[in-house]
Amino acid sequence: MAEDLSAVARFLYEAGTLKQTRRTGWWMAGVRDPESVAEHSWRTALLATIIAKLEGADPARAAYLAVWHDSQETRTGDVNHLGKKYAQQADPQAVTADQVAGMPEILASALRELVAEYEAKESAEAICARDADKLECMIQGIEYKAQGYENAQRWIDNSRGRLITKSAGELADAVLATGSLDWLRKALGEKQT
Repeated sequence: MAEDLSAVARFLYEAGTLKQTRRTGWWMAGVRDPESVAEHSWRTALLATIIAKLEGADPARAAYLAVWHDSQETRTGDVNHLGKKYAQQADPQAVTADQVAGMPEILASALRELVAEYEAKESAEAICARDADKLECMIQGIEYKAQGYENAQRWIDNSRGRLITKSAGELADAVLATGSLDWLRKALGEKQT
């Protein structure tokens, strides 16, 4: 490849910072060491695939959107819901444009378009990816509540209430009716609770 990929290399290091960037809203629920943005994005991508498939949308596209949905937080940090009330919210599309500056245009334009699609909230895949973001937050809240963080209930309720697609709502109900360790019991052949 004749093109200079140094801008891509720089971004890859930048993206790695999301492994240390904590999801700050959980601190308000008392969680001492909350998940990272990267951890959240990984399960969000899985959920986007599932929701999109159930909704008849393109699962690969939905996962692609979900993987990139918080990529701007390398530069802005994770500004929680309360923080957004006071801090000027950065434009994800503007941040992405800065992040991809200098990359080969075929890549830069694809990433700018991807973030624009997610932010527009119009395509079936973007709607599925956004539902996946909310559903992942709900599941994480359930896991934190199981660890003794009772204040996580607010995140569980709010996330459930913000789901749009039928499939995400039905999946949320199934998650709420399932114990967080039922998968292990099933794998071990034990009786479900």
